[in-house]
Amino acid sequence: MKRVLIDTNIYIEFLRGDENINNILSSADFIAFSVISIGEILTGFKIWSDEKKYLNELDEFLYSPRLIIYDIDSETSEFYAKIYNELRIAGNPIPTNDMWIAALALQHGIKLLTNDRHFTKVAGLFLI
Repeated sequence: MKRVLIDTNIYIEFLRGDENINNILSSADFIAFSVISIGEILTGFKIWSDEKKYLNELDEFLYSPRLIIYDIDSETSEFYAKIYNELRIAGNPIPTNDMWIAALALQHGIKLLTNDRHFTKVAGLFLI
């Protein structure tokens, strides 16, 4: 595996010290993370008792030399619209944030590492 986009739940497992996740991330040439996941994580930190500790760990993670942060642009919006419409027509919606994450993975041609099985509903998305 060369490149991997990690979903929010994978970052949480990484924080918890999941050995399998650590092994997968260690073998990647680079790790991508979305602004969507950063927003979800910051939202979660607000309800955790040790917010400052987790913010420091997130900063350390975000400044890793092997990490790239993917932001949303107009091309991402086109991928999102396609995913949204395909899932709506099929009657298989997934959470909005996850459609954006899937759109980023498709846009950049990168595999998505996630524990959420609903991503299997997204056509053309490669999962780890």
